[in-house]
Amino acid sequence: MNATHRLLVLPALALLAGHAAAATTIFVSSEKDDALTLVDAGTLAVQGKLPTCKRPRHMQLTPDGKRLLVACGESHAADVIDLSTRKSVGRLPLGDDPEAFDISPDGKTLFVSNEDEATLSFIDLASGKSLKSVAVGKEPEGVKVSPDGKTVYVTSEVASLVHAIDIATAKVVKNIKVGKRPRRMAFAADGAELWVTNELDASVSIVSTQDHRVLHTLRFEVPGVRAADITPVGITMTRDGQRAFVGLGRANHVALVDVRARKVTQLVLAGKRAWNVSLDKAEARLYVVNGLSDDMTVIDVATGKALKTVPVGRVPYQAVVVD
Repeated sequence: MNATHRLLVLPALALLAGHAAAATTIFVSSEKDDALTLVDAGTLAVQGKLPTCKRPRHMQLTPDGKRLLVACGESHAADVIDLSTRKSVGRLPLGDDPEAFDISPDGKTLFVSNEDEATLSFIDLASGKSLKSVAVGKEPEGVKVSPDGKTVYVTSEVASLVHAIDIATAKVVKNIKVGKRPRRMAFAADGAELWVTNELDASVSIVSTQDHRVLHTLRFEVPGVRAADITPVGITMTRDGQRAFVGLGRANHVALVDVRARKVTQLVLAGKRAWNVSLDKAEARLYVVNGLSDDMTVIDVATGKALKTVPVGRVPYQAVVVD
C-alpha cells in the first residue's frame, strides 16, 4: 500500500467505527484521487475518504439499496461497495474504459457504455459475465433503462444520436437525432418523455418514448455567458416529474426547470464546471458536483439558494446520496 492510500484508509477506518450512528451520507467520486469523498448530509462536513479503483466516475446504487457500484475508467471495472460496512467486496469487469451505466429494474443486468469500443455491454450482475454487446455510435456516454425495463437508451457524443435498443433482442430499434454531443438523460415521471442534455448545443432534447420523435428542444441562456460556454451535462428530476435540474457545465450554473411548461424558472450559481446533479431522498437539497473547482455546491430546492460549498477531492464527478 502506498503512502497516499495509507492516508486515505486512516480516516476511513475512523469513519467505520462510528458508522452505526451515521446519518445520511453523500458519496462523491473523485477522478484524480482514486477515492470517494464522504460528506455528512446533516452537517455537510467531510467525514473521510474511501479508496477505490482507478479514475472513479459514474456511480449508482443497486435497486435494493445495499451496494454502491463505482465505474472506474482506468481499472476497466466497477468497484462493488457494501454500504453496511463501507468496504469493497469485489470488482465487476466492465470492459475497456467504462463511461456510464444503468441497472435493469429487476437488478439482474447492468448496461454499460464502453467509450473506446463504441459498444453497449450487457453484464450479468450476479456473475459478472458479459452477456451481449451492441455496436453504437462513437464515444457512447449516458445510459438509461426505461421504467418498464424493455428499452435501454445510450447517447453517442460523436454521432449526436440517442440509440434506442430493445433489451430482449439486443438490437437498435431507432437512432434518434438530437443536439450536438449528447451526454446524460432523465425520464419524466410517467416515462413518456426522455430528456437528453446536449453539451455543445446549450440545450436539452425532449424525446417521446412512444415513437422516438424529438418533441421539443429546450435552450439555455445565462446572462453574461457565451452560448459556447453553456455546456449542459448532468440532469435529474423530482419523482413527480414536475421539476428538472440541469448542470450547465462551464457556465457555472444550474438551471431549475418547470417540466410541464418546458421553461427555466431559475438559474443558480454553482462552482466551476457545474457537472453532475443529485437530489436527496426528500428532494429538499440538490448536490452539484463542480469538476474544475474541486467542490460540491449544496442548493436548497425550495428557495433556489446555494447553502454551502464543500471541498470533495480533485476533479469530482458525481454525488450519490446514501441513507
